[in-house]
Amino acid sequence: MTLFERIHVKGFRRLADVDLPLRPLCVLIGANGSGKTSLLDVFSLLAASAAGNLKTTLSDMHGMAANITIDRARQMSMNVPDYKPLVYELSLAPSAVAYEIAEETLSQDRGHPSPFKHFQSSHAEIRYYEPSSGLIRPTWQHNPLETSLAQVPKLFPEPEDFRQRLGSSTHYHVLNVDPRSPVRLPQPLQPATLPGANGEDLVSCLFYLRETDRDRFDAVEDTLRAGFRGFD
Repeated sequence: MTLFERIHVKGFRRLADVDLPLRPLCVLIGANGSGKTSLLDVFSLLAASAAGNLKTTLSDMHGMAANITIDRARQMSMNVPDYKPLVYELSLAPSAVAYEIAEETLSQDRGHPSPFKHFQSSHAEIRYYEPSSGLIRPTWQHNPLETSLAQVPKLFPEPEDFRQRLGSSTHYHVLNVDPRSPVRLPQPLQPATLPGANGEDLVSCLFYLRETDRDRFDAVEDTLRAGFRGFD
């Protein structure tokens, strides 16, 4: 089973240098202002980078200056059965009133002196692996405000699995049910594998799950019913 196994954060809000092994269950304990929410927001930012929503998510977090402090680096690793882990590194830097992706790599130790690189980006220099030519530049318009992880093609299943798993990481919180909250507004039916952090795709997600994976839907329904019985 593939799992994220480590995250290393430098220079994000109060997180000067945090190297954290990840397990199936991790519990964060600490005083107010110690960085618990900041660590969760790092996951949201990395998920956005994998889904092609880095610019929007960073803007929703009040921009570069409010979040990135010193070294600006984030690193995530995921184990791969029968292989060494994939290691994803992302470093952001200020650029005018916005930001730039200063460094980005997705690499894997395959027993050679240097790690194998699925792609490597340094500022505007973008390269990704192509079997017949090695690391090559994109021949299409590459969005400089979004990551290569979200844009370049993946020639092996493991990097795409990494991107999908990271992109689906969601930070859920206590659901807002005020009259004008997203969960109470009309929701168009569309393919949605997740309910949205604020419940904005809850109806679509449940309908899609019911139609595509009945066993999982039944398990979710049983859990919800048990939860509501607890309020009786």
